[in-house]
Amino acid sequence: MAGRQGTQTVKNMLWSLVVIALAAGVIYIFIPHNESKSSVKRVDYRVELLTARRAAAYPVAAPEGLAKAWKPTSVRFNGADHDTWHLGFLDPDEEYVAIEQSTDKPRTFIKKVTHNATKTKATEEIGGRTWQRYEGDKYDALVFSEKGATTVVTGTASFGQLTKMVESLKMA
Repeated sequence: MAGRQGTQTVKNMLWSLVVIALAAGVIYIFIPHNESKSSVKRVDYRVELLTARRAAAYPVAAPEGLAKAWKPTSVRFNGADHDTWHLGFLDPDEEYVAIEQSTDKPRTFIKKVTHNATKTKATEEIGGRTWQRYEGDKYDALVFSEKGATTVVTGTASFGQLTKMVESLKMA
């Protein structure tokens, strides 16, 4: 009698597993799920941009006219920490691009937001401004300083994409 009861228990357990697997399969097939490449949500940065432009001691940069494929993902303004502005995006290739601005010491700020990228001899003329190239293991960057503020466009994206972001910037 004891041997038969042990066989029944294993048999019942296997049937339970089959039922659970079938239920999971039905749920997977019939419940919609997102097949997109990125699960990062788009953010609306208009309110923070207006706040930063009113409060910052420098013209705050934000893109105008970028294609819809550029997805804003993060935004912050911290007036107590050197008027620090951050606006992050995913480019059409799902690479990260960020606009960083601050009145902090340029060397300290650039090192922090580029994750220790190194200044190169290369520069780019974009929109009447000379942008310095930085290259790093994690992020590359284009950097511009004037009137006590530093603007850094940085990220994992190519210099071509960083340049597109710089070209779209409006500083107000």
